Amino acid sequence: MSVLLLGGSPSASSSGGRLLHYIGDRLVAQGHRCARLQVRDLPAQALLHGDTQDAAIAAALALVREARAIVIATPVYKASYTGILKAFLDLLPQDGLDGKLVLPLATGGSQSHMLVLDYALRQVLASLSPRAILPGIYATSAQLPWSVEGGLAPDAPIAARLARGVAQLSADLYTLSRLSQPDTTKETCT
Repeated sequence: MSVLLLGGSPSASSSGGRLLHYIGDRLVAQGHRCARLQVRDLPAQALLHGDTQDAAIAAALALVREARAIVIATPVYKASYTGILKAFLDLLPQDGLDGKLVLPLATGGSQSHMLVLDYALRQVLASLSPRAILPGIYATSAQLPWSVEGGLAPDAPIAARLARGVAQLSADLYTLSRLSQPDTTKETCT
């Protein structure tokens, strides 16, 4: 697996969840493999008690370990990312994002909360030692119209930011892939 799409919304029908699906489709179209994890689907008791021996929690942590990149989406509640996302991030070891690329996404009701990416979520992500945190993307619900017939249709400015975010993540993943392959052209000393 290459990319983990990590949803931090407590709601099954959220703008962030739709945004993750949208980004995932574009990453797959560029040849990347994606897995999805919605934190709300994890057993609440095990999540809140930090029970890493629980089978579902252990499987979720394994998804994080195996990913080369993580796209994290959260709605903004009371000027912060969600508590269930924080509860999950707290289960990761101190270097739980070591070597990984991270693309943070946030959705909210107004532009008033757009700095949550830089002043709240980015700090927690940085403490987990990622290789790089890409520029975050914030969108309001009004910028992410959705219909059953047409799916998610981000307005032009958000669509452009999403395209740049996907392009940067994809390019960085390919660079990481090349860096991690052994160079068979090097000469060796004998």
